[in-house]
Amino acid sequence: MSKPILCLDFDGVIHSYSSGWKGAEIIPDPPVPGAIDFIRDALGYFDVQIYSSRSGQSGCINAMQAWLFTHSDDYKLVDAVGWPDAKPAAFITIDDRALTFDGTWPRIADLKNFKPWNKK
Repeated sequence: MSKPILCLDFDGVIHSYSSGWKGAEIIPDPPVPGAIDFIRDALGYFDVQIYSSRSGQSGCINAMQAWLFTHSDDYKLVDAVGWPDAKPAAFITIDDRALTFDGTWPRIADLKNFKPWNKK
């Protein structure tokens, strides 16, 4: 039986993204604390797929893979993760710029004032 897909956003979820956007292949910041251990643990239960808005740009998946290796020192981890170039149909997604839809539409003002966890 195949594992359900867990889609993890890259910037702001795995990569701390504290410097902001520097370019599609430039990934200067350290991991969010606990991110690498979380990925290792999640692989036991999920088909972990790392997807970013940068994923479809030339060279960016290689840059994210190199970043993960640099911060984990583990080629097996890099190889165990999926690196799609389009957002996968996931069982669940963890993203710093998303809301869980609960059947109630949010107020536009609330959306306009949205801030990710690391900007609050």
